[in-house]
Amino acid sequence: MKKKGKYLFLLLLMTAVVCACSMQDTDQQGRVYKIYYVNNEETGISPYEYVTETTDQSALIKELLEQLGMASDRLEYKAPLSGAFRLLDHNISKDQLILNFDENYMWQPVTTEVLVRAAIVRTLTQIEGIQYVSFQVRTEPLMDASGTVVGIMNADMFVDNAGNEINAYEKVKLTLYLANERGDGLKTVTRSVVYSSNISMERLVVEQLIAGPGESENVYPTINPGTKIISVNVKDGICYVDLDSAFLTQLYNVTSGVTIYSLTNSLVELPNINKVQISINGSTNVNYKENISLATVFERNLELVS
Repeated sequence: MKKKGKYLFLLLLMTAVVCACSMQDTDQQGRVYKIYYVNNEETGISPYEYVTETTDQSALIKELLEQLGMASDRLEYKAPLSGAFRLLDHNISKDQLILNFDENYMWQPVTTEVLVRAAIVRTLTQIEGIQYVSFQVRTEPLMDASGTVVGIMNADMFVDNAGNEINAYEKVKLTLYLANERGDGLKTVTRSVVYSSNISMERLVVEQLIAGPGESENVYPTINPGTKIISVNVKDGICYVDLDSAFLTQLYNVTSGVTIYSLTNSLVELPNINKVQISINGSTNVNYKENISLATVFERNLELVS
């Protein structure tokens, strides 16, 4: 019994030593964060592992911001905060980190700015307690190329439709049709948009219409902003747009024709589309505002355009 007790004591002692060593290694290793960098071709961002023992939120934010401004060991990548602009200050409001830049931030090319923003947001939202990041320029909210306030951002905003990391972004000019002031006609708007190459152009058009006009555009919205896109497909020149039932609830003072042909005319501007079929939750056996049957395959209508 004494021998068994001795062996048991030694076993417990060895276990304690192993656990202590394991805890010591964990403490030495710290926590791994991903610092995101922009590639030199400016087509995507990639993570680089960074280990730190810092746990205090304020100190960790400062530390990761410093890393975002330091050159990467890999020459094919550049730090997102290494440009000609400066980060003036930052502060925290609940679960949101607010970054305030100088006016040089706005001088970046559109594609570069989107990638820089993606790299910063993906990096900083890893910090516990930081779910959102917002950008300011001299304390004014950051606006995108169309004059729309960017607003708060989280990591999910920079994942493409396939669920993969952000990779290739392109810039395109879209011709959109939005409502006039009276809501009884359409006006043409040309909008520059930076978009993921994994998103189809026809889906991009529908997304832009649902988002409504930018602040600098003298037009009015045509589609309920709560509308969700179920699918957008093109076959034999016909674009099939399937939306959820929120599309049927119109929040704005526009005619039914303005809404239908805002969508139709904007899509027909694309070279591969001649007609548009709209459905709700997969069904075309629906009337929009009780006077337009969605069983109709719509064609371009320029009579509403002023």
